[in-house]
Amino acid sequence: MVSRRDFFKGAGVVAVGAGLVSRVGAASLPEAVTASTAATQPPPPPPNGRPYNPVVTLNGWSLPWRMNNGVKEFHLVAEPVVRELAPGMKANLWGYNGQSPGPTIEVVEGDRVRIFVTNRLPENTSIHWHGQRLPNGMDGVVGLNQPPIKPGKTYVYEFVARRPGTFMYHPHADEMTQMAMGMMGFWVTHPKDPKFMPVDRDFVFLLNNFDIEPGSYTPKVNTMLDFNLFAFNSRVFPGIDPMVVRQNDRVRIRFGNLTMTNHPLHIHGHEFEVTGTDGGWIPPARRWPEVAVDVAVGQMRAIEFIADAPGDWAFHCHKSHHTMNAMGHNVPTMIGVDHRGIAEKINKLVPDYMVMGERGMGDMGAMEMPLPDNTLPMMSGQGPFGGVEMGGMFTVVKVRKDQPPGDYTDPGWYKHPKGTVAYEWQGDLPEPARSRSAGGQSMPLQKPAPDIELKARKPSGHEGRH
Repeated sequence: MVSRRDFFKGAGVVAVGAGLVSRVGAASLPEAVTASTAATQPPPPPPNGRPYNPVVTLNGWSLPWRMNNGVKEFHLVAEPVVRELAPGMKANLWGYNGQSPGPTIEVVEGDRVRIFVTNRLPENTSIHWHGQRLPNGMDGVVGLNQPPIKPGKTYVYEFVARRPGTFMYHPHADEMTQMAMGMMGFWVTHPKDPKFMPVDRDFVFLLNNFDIEPGSYTPKVNTMLDFNLFAFNSRVFPGIDPMVVRQNDRVRIRFGNLTMTNHPLHIHGHEFEVTGTDGGWIPPARRWPEVAVDVAVGQMRAIEFIADAPGDWAFHCHKSHHTMNAMGHNVPTMIGVDHRGIAEKINKLVPDYMVMGERGMGDMGAMEMPLPDNTLPMMSGQGPFGGVEMGGMFTVVKVRKDQPPGDYTDPGWYKHPKGTVAYEWQGDLPEPARSRSAGGQSMPLQKPAPDIELKARKPSGHEGRH
């Protein structure tokens, strides 16, 4: 069996010193583990403490801890990081322990938890433990619950993880700037009984967004709504890993929304039940079936389904502009506009000019359009049948019959049984049948009224006096 330390070394995760804290302080701090890879890291079983079934953080990892007299101790380091959003694009973000989002924290209901937070940012920070029941002074709102954590300082948060569920952590100091720069992370409190609501695969990730202008590396932190990159755990398609499962696995997917808008998340090929919210687990009698669930700002949801249909099934936000990279909100609609003469004239002045959107946007991913450095095309990613024409909040649930339990390696594209793929019709097309009224006016025509002979009646004398 691979040890926890060996596992993290192999995954591009290393332990670093406390850095900016004093030598005396560093001697009593748990090691600060940092990650250098954007790949999904399936965690090993817990090395000590109460048993639990670990989660898999999509394009992320779980933070190791040390036991100190029965207390689980973690060390988070708030710091500038470089995050690869997808191959070909990196961003200068702020995060924790080398990554944005930071590592997932996993504990068990009833654990006493102590988190050391070292600030390596150029400004004050704090951490709010979103959704947790804890002492008021540990809630992390600067000025209200605690002084700010100044640059170079380390603060300690300590509380008991009182209720199981799905949570998040993020700053409550200069929140607009720090969250727009990517400071956030996932928290899972497992139930005391590892047999409670068991699943075979348990995925977690955060929904986030950025406003990064083409050719630049740093998000615009003052953007309120018009973000151009929408991400699962700060990764955009085609850089998002698939969720790999075995056929007939019971699968749980947990997600938290720290963007500035809601997201209707939709799965293909399966229906699911909503089994958890911000407030905790939903009793079986109160769950409801869906194929898409809307997640509002600041909310968390857990869904579960039986992966009984083999294949490569899309999982994505159903706001269509959230599945496009570098989405331009001010791009005009040019469908139906003939660019041929205009394009020829513009090419004399701008040799690299290309027509955009004349026949829709579906062929944009195939165009070899010159892009600024560190910029992704709006739609990219290749599937077994060509361009997927998606970006942003999109990934694939890969259901395989022979995928070994606990194996999360990508099995490649699905091999469709013969006769199960849509195909082009090669025969003759019948003439379209039209009703007689097709294409007519919106109101039916009235038959002309027959000619009617009208005769005037002379009024009587009585009527004439009025």
